[in-house]
Amino acid sequence: MSSSPEGARHVPVLSARIVQLLAPALERPGAVAVDATLGLGGHSEALLERCPEARVVGIDRDPQALRLASERLAPFGDRFVAVHAVYDQLGRVVAEQAPDGVQAVLFDLGVSSLQLDEADRGFAYRHDAPLDMRMDQSTGPTAAEVLNTYDADRLEQILRDYGEERFARRIARAIVREREREPFHTSARLVELLRATVPAASQRSGGHPGKRTFQALRIEVNGELEAWRSALPQALDALAVEGRIAVLSYHSLEDRIAKRALVAGAKSTAPEGLPVELPEHRPYLRLLTRGAEEPAADEISRNPRAASARLRAAERIRLHDPHNRKG
Repeated sequence: MSSSPEGARHVPVLSARIVQLLAPALERPGAVAVDATLGLGGHSEALLERCPEARVVGIDRDPQALRLASERLAPFGDRFVAVHAVYDQLGRVVAEQAPDGVQAVLFDLGVSSLQLDEADRGFAYRHDAPLDMRMDQSTGPTAAEVLNTYDADRLEQILRDYGEERFARRIARAIVREREREPFHTSARLVELLRATVPAASQRSGGHPGKRTFQALRIEVNGELEAWRSALPQALDALAVEGRIAVLSYHSLEDRIAKRALVAGAKSTAPEGLPVELPEHRPYLRLLTRGAEEPAADEISRNPRAASARLRAAERIRLHDPHNRKG
């Protein structure tokens, strides 16, 4: 782990297990890994230390994260390259940085430690800050704009779908009523509304009333699920044969997308009743995890942010035509 303040406060989730899963694909000279969600670079650092023949291309949309991670990984010299992009641009990045394909891809989805810990970014409901929540603050709508412009039905939908919020309708209507009095600008005012709107019994049993709403707003502001649906097929296409992919997700919808794609790739696409399985129908992935793996209790006690993490991994076992991919 880096001795820098940034490295010290960043605890990468399931780092040892991810290295164990990806390292076999990175032990050959010239191997390339893509860390598609670089953050503060903890997973990249672990891979670079464990796999001295490998290079890592780190992608992040947050310029501050790129700067801090680049400082942390500077001792690895040209074995690390940072790229400012969203992970749904992975195909373009790979074409530029590793046109022959890559041996490993890692996704650590969701909000980074940096974004949660920087109070003025507006991600954390425990700090009063402008309602921004953009991972790249140079572009896109803010959380305040979402709260102040979406109609009640649209707000309800994102709270229900992205936040899995039981009281989505009640909260959405309260937001619309309150913004008519004064538009939303800061997180404290939103938290105050949530405390008044979410039933007290639910707050006692379900934790902080802002948790699900803030998650939903962050996913909407950053287009996370749309980007994820686009990025995963690009990552699978970029993998060389014997290349490996690992996905850490923290939300049931993220995990569902990963599960569907990886399980589909590990199944035959031969039509039912076909007497002989043709080569093009054979699975092109081999699952490396049994279902979704979860952090052990001791890791969660050291790093509570790991509690909702789910890890899936697979290996590409043959070339395939992505246009014929099923699922």
